[in-house]
Amino acid sequence: MSGDFDVHPEMASLIAAKQSAAQTAAATDARAAWDAYGASMRRPYPEGMVVRDTTLPSRERARSGIPVRIYRPRGVADPAPCVLYLHGGAFIKGSLESGDVVAWGVADQAKAIVVSVDYRLAPEHSFPAGLEDCYAALSHVAASGSELGVDPRRIAVWGDSAGGNLAAALCLLTRDRGGPAIAAQALNYPCLTDELTAPSYRTYATSPGLATASMESAWDQYLAGGRPTRNPYAAPLKARDLGRLPPAHIHVAEIDPLADDGRAYAARLGAAGCIVELRSAKRMIHGFLRARFDGPGAAAEFAEPCAFLRQRLRSTKADVTPDRGPATFEPESASVIGRIP
Repeated sequence: MSGDFDVHPEMASLIAAKQSAAQTAAATDARAAWDAYGASMRRPYPEGMVVRDTTLPSRERARSGIPVRIYRPRGVADPAPCVLYLHGGAFIKGSLESGDVVAWGVADQAKAIVVSVDYRLAPEHSFPAGLEDCYAALSHVAASGSELGVDPRRIAVWGDSAGGNLAAALCLLTRDRGGPAIAAQALNYPCLTDELTAPSYRTYATSPGLATASMESAWDQYLAGGRPTRNPYAAPLKARDLGRLPPAHIHVAEIDPLADDGRAYAARLGAAGCIVELRSAKRMIHGFLRARFDGPGAAAEFAEPCAFLRQRLRSTKADVTPDRGPATFEPESASVIGRIP
């Protein structure tokens, strides 16, 4: 219940949409309800933005390919930087439709082509199916970027919630497989471990944005009963080596069971010598990126990771092997609680 927490007033519409989706899911289908939730918060595309649906080839999905939605904002260079967008939905729901309002916002504000990936979902397709879809999409964009007007040297990845997990895992996977290079990663309220023991899972267990019990169920379905996992591509926070990863912007909601996942991952990335920025959205809940039209506070939070990617993608060289010292963190009361410029 939102009354149990000091929630930012700009979260009201988001909470109402989430509650409506939960009621619809209980009566009908959870995936359809999630798409309806996303649709309820959509807005018209900016003038001049070109949006099209297509498929990318995949050996594992040879018949259907991987559905993607490509957003090209007006005025971007050719070839343009690119952001691979991975939607949220607890690994079990989510689509090109549910992620639309966030994806086009990234394209608009980061000034990049965005490729939104409709990866396979659990429980029908448990780990690592969704991650392999993301890798196949990235590989195609990097190898055939000229077809899309993309500069293959300037590809970043953005993920929300479960998509944040997949984005982090994708960075680990590309490092370990020797490419394609990722220039930067934006992890937004990511879930990064299947062992839900950190304090935020208790403090915010019944938060209005996400419940800890929902994450327990999601992990069970994603890992097909294989918990606890030791696989770092399933649970990136368990990776032994977090060195040589792309510059990261990690964005957590203060009122969110997942908040400690993002904090812990940022600290470990910094200790491993990676460039990392950690930001906490004060008094906001899981999913706050969708509320950017509801007030200046939420709009500012959305703008931060976009600005991070826009800056990182200006360069024509992917900075994936930073030689930096460990992160130093400011007090928790600060909005930005950790940054290595």
